[in-house]
Amino acid sequence: MSIFLMSVAGFLLAAGLQTPPPEVPSALKVSAGEKLVFWAHATGSQIYVCQAGADQKFSWVLKGPEAELFDAKGLPIGHHSAGPMWKHNDGSQVTGKMVARQDASEPDAIPWLLLQATGHTGSGALSSVTTIQRVHTMGGQPPTISGCDQSSQGKEVKSQYSADYYFYAPGK
Repeated sequence: MSIFLMSVAGFLLAAGLQTPPPEVPSALKVSAGEKLVFWAHATGSQIYVCQAGADQKFSWVLKGPEAELFDAKGLPIGHHSAGPMWKHNDGSQVTGKMVARQDASEPDAIPWLLLQATGHTGSGALSSVTTIQRVHTMGGQPPTISGCDQSSQGKEVKSQYSADYYFYAPGK
C-alpha cells in the first residue's frame, strides 16, 4: 500500500470517518447491503512448496500465507495464515473461501480476491464478517526460477507480499 493511501486512511480514522471501500472490478464487489466494518494492511509471505502434480510435473504450489495485520496507524492488530484465516488481537477470528479473483495490475503481484466467510471464533472485530476483499497486492508470486524438481520435492520458499484486506458484514 502506498504511503499516500495509508496517510489517507489514517486521516479518515483520526477524523472519525470510516475508511472508504476500495475501488474494485465488478467481479470483486460485495453484495448490496453489506457494509465495511474493518480494514487491515498485511505484510508477510506467501509460502510455496515444491510438489508433483497429477501429470508428475513439479511446480511451486501455494501452501498458505503468513502475514501480520496492521491498522491505519501501522500498529500490529492481528495475523493472517493458512485456511485462509484472519485473527484479530481481540480474539475474534474469521476463515474464508475464495469466490472470485482478478489479476493484479502489478505483474509480480498475487491476484486480488473476493472471499466468503466460512467460520468464526470469538467475539470482536471479525465476529460478524461475511465477506473479505484482498486488494492492492504487491509481490507474493511463486519463484520464477525453476528450482522445483524431484530432488527438491517438499522444499518450501517464501515470497514477500503485502495487501489490504477489507472486511464486510451485513448493514444495519
